Amino acid sequence: METYYTSRDIGREKNTVTKKFVTFMIADETYAVEALKVQEIIGMMKITEIPNSYNYLKGVINLREIVVPVVDMRLKFGMEAREYDFFTVIIIIETRNNPVGMIVDTVSDVIDLGEDDIKDSRNFSVSVRSDYITGIGNHNEALIILLDTDRIMSTAELSAVEAAAAG
Repeated sequence: METYYTSRDIGREKNTVTKKFVTFMIADETYAVEALKVQEIIGMMKITEIPNSYNYLKGVINLREIVVPVVDMRLKFGMEAREYDFFTVIIIIETRNNPVGMIVDTVSDVIDLGEDDIKDSRNFSVSVRSDYITGIGNHNEALIILLDTDRIMSTAELSAVEAAAAG
């Protein structure tokens, strides 16, 4: 594991490990996923619908000859749908060695969070199911919900998408 230091780290213990996170907005909340799990960020594009699938699964896209399922994160988290606009993007993440696209309202930034900046989420009340969350990050006095990329889609959901795309 690599260790990164930023100007914020001056005066901290030298062994503090930091990780990079990509932050994004869904509704009025800031979320993040580990940057190493992000393959790329793309603008909205044509999504091929999959009949009889989950309501939050918008369909699949063809990304360089790879079929990628695309999830509307607002719907996945039980939030109200909204019209996609110029700022809406698809973040392609790796979840259990499979690419998955997450539709989010907008991408914000890439930030560094040290181990001391991440707290257990059990003590916080959030509107998202806790099994999607790895912790709560504190960056510049703002709280950021850290998502577990391996739990964005279950094995059953990924299997359903593969079966529908194949046949």
